[in-house]
Amino acid sequence: MRTEHTEVLIVGAGPTGLTLACDLARRGVRAVLVERSSALFPGSRGKGLQPRSLEVLEDLGVLDRILAAGSPYPEMMNWHGGERLGTWQLAAPRPARPGVPHPEMWLVPQWRTQEILYERLLELGGAVRFDTALVALEQDADRVSATLESADGPLTVAADYLVAADGGRSAVRRAVGVTMIGGAVDPLPSLVADLRVTGLDRDNWHVWPKAAGGPAMLCPLPGTDDFQFFARFEEGEPDTGTAAVRAAVAARTHLPAEAVTEVRWASDFRPRAALAERFREGRVFLAGDAAHIHSPAGGQGLNTGLQDAYNLGWKLDRVLRHGAPEELLDSYQAERLPIAADVLEISTALHRGAFAADPGSGPASEPGRLVRRGEDTDQLAVGYRGGPLTAERRGGLDDAAPLRAGDRAPDAELPGGGRLFEVLAGPHFTLVAGGCEPPAVPAGVRSVRLDAEVYGRGLFLVRPDGYVGLATHDPAELPGWFAAVGVPE
Repeated sequence: MRTEHTEVLIVGAGPTGLTLACDLARRGVRAVLVERSSALFPGSRGKGLQPRSLEVLEDLGVLDRILAAGSPYPEMMNWHGGERLGTWQLAAPRPARPGVPHPEMWLVPQWRTQEILYERLLELGGAVRFDTALVALEQDADRVSATLESADGPLTVAADYLVAADGGRSAVRRAVGVTMIGGAVDPLPSLVADLRVTGLDRDNWHVWPKAAGGPAMLCPLPGTDDFQFFARFEEGEPDTGTAAVRAAVAARTHLPAEAVTEVRWASDFRPRAALAERFREGRVFLAGDAAHIHSPAGGQGLNTGLQDAYNLGWKLDRVLRHGAPEELLDSYQAERLPIAADVLEISTALHRGAFAADPGSGPASEPGRLVRRGEDTDQLAVGYRGGPLTAERRGGLDDAAPLRAGDRAPDAELPGGGRLFEVLAGPHFTLVAGGCEPPAVPAGVRSVRLDAEVYGRGLFLVRPDGYVGLATHDPAELPGWFAAVGVPE
């Protein structure tokens, strides 16, 4: 059997695995990314990128491609049979502002997001090994040994760490014995499909809330000729065959079956909400759907997985390459598991609120009326206050303080021109000095001065994933925090 060694083995080339592979590649960390399928996932399932994810993708160098591939969410159009009942907005539009350059969710089919991340990985010198499945793994105090079955035969990969990004049915999670806790969000099954239709405009996301057999939607997918079709089945089970999908469109909308000219991808599912009891087992980490499974309502699952990867990548780098203590990796679970639990509650409330509402009453019955889309779902307020890497050392703060340790570091205009995000971009730490001159910092750490009214007065040490780790007035407190994350003086 062939044997090779790498620093990180990533199992699963979905959005989470690709994000982590890109982040490690730009840091020079050796990683092997394997995918059991012969190609990237072909469907549109996770089609909404939240504002915080857009910031992550900007840092990874792909935002221009993401914006070019997508569009803002269109207005929803309610139908009854063939009659238009009027439009409404899924979330109130919000303008860009200095701290939030990307305030709205961006519509991009999942397959295109993955293509863009894959292109970026290749640019960074990485790769995906397709047709390669994990069949067994063992670990000890020093390494993980994974047995893989590939097109070229069996292979053993010895890695310092392994990251499971292989989805809700994760083979890695089962292999290490981590249990998922949760259950059905909706007892009724649903069908989702990417298809092409004639006789329907692409200006709106079309909704038949009172369709016979259950509500249905057709959402135009930007950059394509496709629509995403969604149908909830109040009776029977969905069939993903082409003829059955055409029949479902004809039964739920005013379009005839022959209006569906092509079915490009289809899947059936029962919405679930489940959370892994832990995100780390020795040298194995769980991320994305392998760690938390969401209802698709609210566009939370894919985005939470992207940010799992963004949280973990820099920590693996610091431990593997910069002498940070192993305990730094414990902070991944401590920070991400509570976030995933909170997000699961949001997506579950959105799903149940959508189908508990009277769908015929227009905007007041929009999916998510029980939770505020935008403010509650954009993930900009996600943070790590009170976490193991968070140190708020400024005394006497009042409620008006604009920023605290653990918060996302917002964008800002620099006094000499340009954006703070341009300084933060990259795999480094950044010291932001609010209303004062920044002290000397170790090699590889950037520093920048802001006016005090932007961030508040003090020193703000921003982690590579864009969160404030330390906030202080005393430069003497910087070395201790740096030492904890493997930054030499």
